[in-house]
Amino acid sequence: MKKILLSLMFVGVASFANAQKSEINEAKKAWNLLGITAGKTLTDHLKSLNDGLAHTDKAIANEKSKDLPDAWSYRALFASRIALVDSVDQNNSKKFQGIAEEAITKAKALDVKNSEKDNIEQASTNVENALRNRAIYAYKAKNFPAALEAFNDITAKHPNDTSMYVNAGVTAKEIPNYPEVIRNFKKAIDLNYKDAKILYSEIINITFDKLKDSVAGLALVKEASLKFPEDSYFIGLETDLYIKSGDIAKSQEMLTKLIAKDPKNATYQYLMGDTYYKQALAVQNKRNSIDAKKVKEFNAMGVTMMKFIDQSVPYYNAALALDPKNSNALENLKIIYLFKDDKVKYEEIKKKIDALK
Repeated sequence: MKKILLSLMFVGVASFANAQKSEINEAKKAWNLLGITAGKTLTDHLKSLNDGLAHTDKAIANEKSKDLPDAWSYRALFASRIALVDSVDQNNSKKFQGIAEEAITKAKALDVKNSEKDNIEQASTNVENALRNRAIYAYKAKNFPAALEAFNDITAKHPNDTSMYVNAGVTAKEIPNYPEVIRNFKKAIDLNYKDAKILYSEIINITFDKLKDSVAGLALVKEASLKFPEDSYFIGLETDLYIKSGDIAKSQEMLTKLIAKDPKNATYQYLMGDTYYKQALAVQNKRNSIDAKKVKEFNAMGVTMMKFIDQSVPYYNAALALDPKNSNALENLKIIYLFKDDKVKYEEIKKKIDALK
């Protein structure tokens, strides 16, 4: 009798273990039947997925099956699919993404034979797509904080994806969250994003105009000038900043070194001319505000202004000698010769401009 009772007890244990393993089998069946729900409503599809997930809840809750890799891989499949299918519902999608990520981590640790490799990879892809969908849906719905959070999550997972840093920066600008714009655009720049010049322009403008940080702004300008030494915009911007701050000598010192290094660079010649021309414009603006009765002071400023103009002309001409199609140099010379009433040279420059058009 004792032997019979012992035998019955062992049968009971085996049946209980098989019952728990059957939850995994039911989960697998539910997963394989998902294609049938493809044409149904979102509610129906989510119900099928949650029913499948419920089987894995039972499987991982039991001591006999909680360490089986397929229990976790199918849990990851169901949870990640819910996160993907229900991406419009930000909170629900994030909730099930968390469940899926936990299951993926557990499945990887338990799957020593790589038998669940495909399921784990599919679940990981679902999580990636759920994140991207949430970011896009949130952005389209103008829920920019949620979109930024999703884009930042993507870049955390894929730290070399420049396009996602750009998306995050664009989204942050809508909030607006300027430090986040700068951080994301700067990261894309550091990763050699193809339109880095545009991103530099954006963060430079934000730093000066929105954050009012001229020190950081100048540092960014210098950085951009070094990264793109042939780009006149950043070099010109740097010289402008020196001019506006009254440090003309610094601007000319920088350009003198650049010209010495590359005397055949038309951009450097043009910008050096600009350092004088812009000083002339500044004097002109100041002179225009003087009382007309102050003739002596007015005339003195006129002499100073003309001196700066005359100093700019050789550099503009040098730029044209190197680059006959330098439209900026041509336009400035046209204004100068009109101001000086030099009709011959004015017409000569005007013809060149017309020819370019």
